[in-house]
Amino acid sequence: MSILVTGGAGYIGSHTVVQLLEVGYDVIVLDSLVNGSREALHRVETITSKSVRFVEGDVRDRPLLDRLFAEYAIDAVIHFAGLKAVGESVEQPLAYYDTNMHGSLVLCQAMAAAGVYKIVFSSSATVYGPDAPVPYIETMPRGSTSNPYGSSKSMVEQLLMDLSRADERWSVSLLRYFNPIGAHPSGQIGEDPQGIPNNLMPFIAQVAVGRRLELSVFGDDYSTEDGTCVRDYLHVMDLADGHVASLSSHRQPGVHIFNLGTGQGVSVLKMIKTFEQVTGQSVPYRIAPRREGDIDAFWADAGKAKRELGWWAKRGLEEMLRDTWRWQKNNPHGYLSVK
Repeated sequence: MSILVTGGAGYIGSHTVVQLLEVGYDVIVLDSLVNGSREALHRVETITSKSVRFVEGDVRDRPLLDRLFAEYAIDAVIHFAGLKAVGESVEQPLAYYDTNMHGSLVLCQAMAAAGVYKIVFSSSATVYGPDAPVPYIETMPRGSTSNPYGSSKSMVEQLLMDLSRADERWSVSLLRYFNPIGAHPSGQIGEDPQGIPNNLMPFIAQVAVGRRLELSVFGDDYSTEDGTCVRDYLHVMDLADGHVASLSSHRQPGVHIFNLGTGQGVSVLKMIKTFEQVTGQSVPYRIAPRREGDIDAFWADAGKAKRELGWWAKRGLEEMLRDTWRWQKNNPHGYLSVK
């Protein structure tokens, strides 16, 4: 089978491309390189000893998509392409709706024109909304989202659901991620955020490697065991395996929704302490004011993915942190590091 992976040069996309190649899929990557790296795909080829067909371009470019579907016998699409910074989405809502929502619309139009009706969508646990009870479970309705990033994910989910209702040929998998961290065990590919990291783990790693002086812990007065926010962190390789499982298991039409998480919450302070214990590196931090929109705690009920996909998160927290540090230590400036 040939799989088109939009955004396949990004963090989650590149790790998923590795796993797709390892199990024998042919992969075509479309990426604008706004959040991705061509170097990541070179390293994917080194890891797998297989080639990746790469096309630099924007998912909103309909003529380009039409050419791709005409040139390659694409069987399915894994759709990662999009902007992903919550804070930036508040400042630039038009860019997020244009890229994330409009880009998905154009992609689906091109797929339908080419007769390709199988899509796996990179969604997010943010669609449950801040008021949802934990653990989050797929039978819950989508909630009110607190930022344009989350709203764009919810809107694309609705678009895909409507498509499936209107045309029974569509097979849609909505994968709701929790908090992916870690890196490929080779240390060759990993998370390489542009500018100041928006997420906890790359910030911790950059402090540990000396790129940043200290970590800001946003709030220590939440209703959690140590007062800091609790999240469900999973290894990016487990997340990549979830995409492969969804692709291979759900060929029938309809909408299939899965949480991809460990089902366990970890606080910010526990993440810092465990990282220091596992790596031997110090992570100075200071307590900063709460960030608007942060909630106390959430984690997944991932039982449905285990029952229906045979997927569950197999890698523990210490392995996630060791792999993160191996990547960061070997690549202190990400893909720009001197090789």
